[in-house]
Amino acid sequence: MDPRITAHIAAVLTILVWGATFVSTKVLLRGFSPVEILFLRFALGAVALALACPHRLRSRSLREEGLFALAGLCGVTLYFLCENVALTHTLAANAAVIVATAPFLTALLARLLLGESLQPRFFLGFACALGGIICISINSGAVLRLNPLGDLLAFLAALTWAFYSIFTRKVSQCGYNMVQATRRIFCWGLLFMLPVLPLTGVRWDLSRFADPVLLGNLLFLGLGASALCFATWNYSIKILGAVKTSVYIYLVPVVAVITAMLILHEPLTWLAALGMGLVLLGLGISESRLSLKQPPSSRADSH
Repeated sequence: MDPRITAHIAAVLTILVWGATFVSTKVLLRGFSPVEILFLRFALGAVALALACPHRLRSRSLREEGLFALAGLCGVTLYFLCENVALTHTLAANAAVIVATAPFLTALLARLLLGESLQPRFFLGFACALGGIICISINSGAVLRLNPLGDLLAFLAALTWAFYSIFTRKVSQCGYNMVQATRRIFCWGLLFMLPVLPLTGVRWDLSRFADPVLLGNLLFLGLGASALCFATWNYSIKILGAVKTSVYIYLVPVVAVITAMLILHEPLTWLAALGMGLVLLGLGISESRLSLKQPPSSRADSH
């Protein structure tokens, strides 16, 4: 199969899993704090990736090791911390709309740092998809209101994810195995989380792991949403580039609506249907070959 087709499929499957993580996280919050969930899922992910590819990754320079560290800081530590704390200070609808700007911010950074040129169709696709996400957010019954601190943290989450996409793209250009590279990124993210753990009231209550529901959801987040999905997402970035992969984030609210229909038996309203249609239209426009032009790349360019 054409690697580009495989990369598109990998990105879609990744989003399908990530769209279901909200339910698992909500279940885990009954027994774990947000930071505990974050640390445990990526620790499990790192172990799983080590078992899948036990060979040690040897970085060739401090600069390349720095890329791993920055990717771990942005995509693992800062993104999830900003998003989780944002949800305690602003509405989920606000956070959903603001975090959905991540593909747009990724595109701007790719233009500035990677030299990728954007076409008007990309911005049209972004506007379309964002309109759809707003429709879906309004359909949830929430009224979008300004919450300065929470909204700022949600924007920082989107920005850190954009930087993560750029750093991962740079890592992929260095020629490393993406499973090993993802494991190294996880390890750096866990290292940056360590100073935060004592400040968040971490409990060493092992009895929580005896609950099959909590354990099952934790394994889903650690093995599926973290180990597997970050590896497939990073593979998609390697093949498609940071911008074309990031636009699949638009699908997250669509997956959430479909999940609510199938699991919670919520009805599909006309506003939600309109929002889903706009998101899919925006995704199609953004993925058009006319929306993005990438410069010729070489190993020399990546350094």
